[in-house]
Amino acid sequence: MTLRSGIQIANNPTLSPIIDRSAAELVALTDRMMAREATPARLDALITARLVETPRNWVALQALAGVAEEQGQPLPAAYAQAWEEDSGVMAMSGDCLACIWDIRTCSLSTALICKAPILLTPVEDLRGVVKAGADYSMGQPVDQLDLGLSVLGLGATAALVATGGTSATVKAGTATIRLARGMGRLSPALTTRMAAAVTDGIRWADLPKVRGTDDAVALLRADALRPLADTVTDLGRVAEAAGPVPALHLLPLVDDAVDARRLARASEALGARTVSRAEVLGKSRLLRATIRISDTAIGLIVGLVGAMMSFAMMLAGLVQTMMIRALRRAARVT
Repeated sequence: MTLRSGIQIANNPTLSPIIDRSAAELVALTDRMMAREATPARLDALITARLVETPRNWVALQALAGVAEEQGQPLPAAYAQAWEEDSGVMAMSGDCLACIWDIRTCSLSTALICKAPILLTPVEDLRGVVKAGADYSMGQPVDQLDLGLSVLGLGATAALVATGGTSATVKAGTATIRLARGMGRLSPALTTRMAAAVTDGIRWADLPKVRGTDDAVALLRADALRPLADTVTDLGRVAEAAGPVPALHLLPLVDDAVDARRLARASEALGARTVSRAEVLGKSRLLRATIRISDTAIGLIVGLVGAMMSFAMMLAGLVQTMMIRALRRAARVT
């Protein structure tokens, strides 16, 4: 069994020891995990901790409140008071104006309403490319990640016309990352990896020549930008499955392309419940739930354990035989 499983894994690249769970398996597993972890005391502690944040994260709060309501658990009295304070029309109007002026002041609640419609248009992408070209020509520092997202966004917009919408996911991903970065919700690890991909994936010498969409798309080195494009696509899948604002909330969980892919699978399986699962279970357990050990790998492990046990029993038998022979020789001498 050991040799057979090992040979299968070595000779067949499709037989990965770790495979993705199906959507049904992922839903069933996370439901069981939530039944154990989402106790009344833990939910109350999580909600209370979120209520004291400034600004309050209503994406997380509403997700946790939904779990509490499903269990028939009353919400803390402070929850209703906080919602009354944050949902006023005047407060929202002031927050929206501040968000449009400076993305760093955006909260998750105002980002989608006020800033996302702007970032979802080609105008913002073209502005990013033209600004980078001007900075490059004048010897000023260029925001490389913003440029890379702008070029990818323009490429997605151009492809949208030709492909009938298949690149809309890329556009959603670039807008989500741009918003998250401006709001300080992009993890340092992911920022570093994306910046490195952009450094190698842009033809910097041609940057001052950009005057329109076609010129911007021509800056791309497709092979170098492929990892970034894949990550952007996966984050776009998160935005489409869970919603744009929940995607902004979930983005700090992503440190690399593997995290992005697993989060996209979780979001497509769980939908709006992704946020509540992430809040209660945490990043590690949620993302680990998307994968499992394959049957072939289990067979290999069982075979290895069996082989080691057999070897141990063989050694034990050999030692026992040697000891018995030694005792017999000693008995004959005496």
